[in-house]
Amino acid sequence: MEYMPEFRTARPATMAEAVAIKAAEPGARFLAGGTDLVPNIRRGIVAPPTVIDLAGIAEMRGIEPLAGGLRIGAAVTLAELAAHERVRTAYGGLAQAAGGVAANTHREVATVGGNLCLDTRCVFYNQSEWWRRANDYCLKSKGEVCHVAPKGDHCFAAFSGDLAPALLVIGAEVEIIAPKGSRVVPLGAIYQDDGIDYLLLEADEMIAAVRLPALAEGFRTGYAKSHVRSAIDFPLAGVAVGLRREGKAIAELRIALTGTNSMPLAIEGTEGLTGGPPDEAMLEGLDALIGRQIQPMSSTFSPPGYRRRVVAKLTRSMIRALYLGG
Repeated sequence: MEYMPEFRTARPATMAEAVAIKAAEPGARFLAGGTDLVPNIRRGIVAPPTVIDLAGIAEMRGIEPLAGGLRIGAAVTLAELAAHERVRTAYGGLAQAAGGVAANTHREVATVGGNLCLDTRCVFYNQSEWWRRANDYCLKSKGEVCHVAPKGDHCFAAFSGDLAPALLVIGAEVEIIAPKGSRVVPLGAIYQDDGIDYLLLEADEMIAAVRLPALAEGFRTGYAKSHVRSAIDFPLAGVAVGLRREGKAIAELRIALTGTNSMPLAIEGTEGLTGGPPDEAMLEGLDALIGRQIQPMSSTFSPPGYRRRVVAKLTRSMIRALYLGG
């Protein structure tokens, strides 16, 4: 059994105090639910000298109306998000994503902000210290070689958070706070396709809340994923779809993925698939469009080809279901 190393715990009462501590100690880490950070500390993957416990910050909790949409505090738990009546009725895909994360006990403590900042994952990275040491570590942690692509200099660890794709298809924004002030940016602007530096947040910045816009009448969303077991496991691939229908034609289509790249991926070019029903020609065009943009690698226990097929099947099924009003 691996034991937790020693670290100092800071317990700020406000967001301003939390980011001030982080600015003074760049190596510190924010702790919300701890379902991802604590196992990584125990495995020796990360060793922060200070952990900043956000549990006592009341201003980070709560789901409130905002400009026809909702404002969701970063410390709202996934269980609270999945059970919220307005989220379930207006943002169905987001409720499905939150309700499908891990197991009941995880969702009771795991938070919105934590899931959005979830560390990227790889079978060569998420291992015990002795296992990683025996394999000379990896490019993401202490090593010099990416075991997924040994001849390259890029980390292909996959992003596997469930909420991000569901939020991308509804055009969500995030509130970011730092000692110098706050800013609001589109959710997609905080990610890049790099398994090591996947988050585009400054060292002293923290996600404070997520903003959901009001959706157009008839715009439906859904989320589905593939994983080894029905609970606990991270998604091998997850698909979020947003769709609006006019008569027999798809008028608007948005698709976002998780588990295929080192960032949650909003598929570009979906507007070219609208204007008609989801017939076989349209779906074949969809397969080609997605295939050109995803980059699954051997970073999970399932082969890349399998995840490509899973993404195609899940997306097709979700589009048909939303088109028919499911």
